[in-house]
Amino acid sequence: MRRIHTSLGAALALTFAMAHAMAQTGYPDKAVKIVVPYLPGGAVDQVTRRIAQKLTEQTGQSFFVENKAGGTGTIGANQVARSPGDGYTLLANDTTYSILPQVFKKLSWDYANDLVPVAGFNFAPTTVVVAANSPFKTLGDLVAYSQANPGKLNYGTGGAGTMPHFATEALQGASGLKATHVPFKGAGEATLALLGGTIDFQIASTPGVMGQVRGGKVRLLAVSGEQRLKAVPDVPTFAQAGAPGYKVVNFTGLWAPKGTPEAVLSKLRQEITKAMASADVQTFATDLGAVPGVLSGTAFADKLKADAQLWESVAVKVGIEKQ
Repeated sequence: MRRIHTSLGAALALTFAMAHAMAQTGYPDKAVKIVVPYLPGGAVDQVTRRIAQKLTEQTGQSFFVENKAGGTGTIGANQVARSPGDGYTLLANDTTYSILPQVFKKLSWDYANDLVPVAGFNFAPTTVVVAANSPFKTLGDLVAYSQANPGKLNYGTGGAGTMPHFATEALQGASGLKATHVPFKGAGEATLALLGGTIDFQIASTPGVMGQVRGGKVRLLAVSGEQRLKAVPDVPTFAQAGAPGYKVVNFTGLWAPKGTPEAVLSKLRQEITKAMASADVQTFATDLGAVPGVLSGTAFADKLKADAQLWESVAVKVGIEKQ
């Protein structure tokens, strides 16, 4: 009798799971919240808002952004990890997500299991940025000055443990550049400090700075990637600028809480791929100096693992202590 009850329970559970998954094929049938764990205005925020707008147009349901900044992105990530796995609360982030285990001894959610990678998109080169009136015209100028004047250069980021922080440490290892880190509350504050002369340079992904480039407020010294960008063809690659070992490329991506049905994940991936293939989003990405590609499922998970290995090596090399 116990076996019959056990089998019946298992059958009912399987039936319920199948019915739930089938019901989700109509996803989305209500508004979808995308949590950006940073202040408004940064690269992740800009790109996510554009994709959210496109997903809204494609599905007929609202995809909207909620900024939940703090803790190097951990506050927003924790909120999503604690949300129901139904596809209606998602996390947007960049390669900073792969850095978190190198920054914190313990995270408030199960990093390996509580969030499922959905897709990565809008792959953006990183770049060295100086103010338009900076005396540094090339990356070589910056490196040479830092070596001749130890302790004089400062660089700013949106916070310790963010992608720009680790990316700058990676550049220092690849180029011989020496500079002191000055963390701010957000990437926007770091840029304001750059314009005001408080810091000497910053590393940023291209979507976060192209507005200032076009406004004549900042100058780019080098961009990552194998080729120069169409948006800024006069800016050399890092290899051309003397740092061939520096190859950090950022991206924007989406994660969903564990338990999200595969039918929902598949639908999201299909819609993201469709959005990134549209002419207007491709133009948007190109104008920001990004590549409008998509990695989804296993390919995206593999990218995250490779990034995690890179950031672990950077953390070990420069002796970054976990909080």
